[in-house]
Amino acid sequence: DFSFTFNSKNKIGFFSSNRTGNDEIYGAQPICTTELVAQVVNEKTNQPINNAKVAIVDAKKNILATLQTNEKGEASYRVPCDAEYAIQASKDGYMSNVYQVAKTKDDQLKATIKLTPIEPVITETEIILQPIYFEYNKSNITEDGAFELDKLVKVMQDNPKLVILAKSHTDNRGSDTYNLNLSDRRAKSTVQYIISKGIDRARISGKGFGETEPKVDCAETCSEEQYAQNRRSEFLIVK
Repeated sequence: DFSFTFNSKNKIGFFSSNRTGNDEIYGAQPICTTELVAQVVNEKTNQPINNAKVAIVDAKKNILATLQTNEKGEASYRVPCDAEYAIQASKDGYMSNVYQVAKTKDDQLKATIKLTPIEPVITETEIILQPIYFEYNKSNITEDGAFELDKLVKVMQDNPKLVILAKSHTDNRGSDTYNLNLSDRRAKSTVQYIISKGIDRARISGKGFGETEPKVDCAETCSEEQYAQNRRSEFLIVK
């Protein structure tokens, strides 16, 4: 192929080629694409949300790509231009949201998607957060778990006389002793995280209960959903 030329006014190109054995002239049309750049932010603070899930969906509801946001809360994907799309964003601890993308021939389109954090539920006896997840057989606080525990820290800061007992539970898989020890380590990790955020250690304590207090008493026939319900953390108001 040789002698390529492009008419920018008519958006068409031409080139010569001997690919068939003879010199011939071919036409070339540009491929129009648009880079969709989605930034996911906290609706209340406008801070970027990293590791949020972003899905690019076309007009026929086909998922073209599933991405994760970076430390700037951004994810990008190039798609054919002049078509309608939807950008779906979600993250544990937030309400999901969708941004509708109108047809455009611009080279890039930036969209800001705001996710509303799910606030804790406060009753007379308990502060209810979204599930506090731990990695398998580990007791260190994950990023998602820290996000939820930060909500508890805020509640305790706003209510300086509040005293909390953190109870950690497991499902019934594994031995009684193993589950009790694992839950106790997780409860202690939870307490240490709260203290590290400036809460007086006299206001937060933790204890592991293993599988002794299941939320769903399903014995040997638990579904995965029931196992998940039993693997939980509870934050009881002691005072």
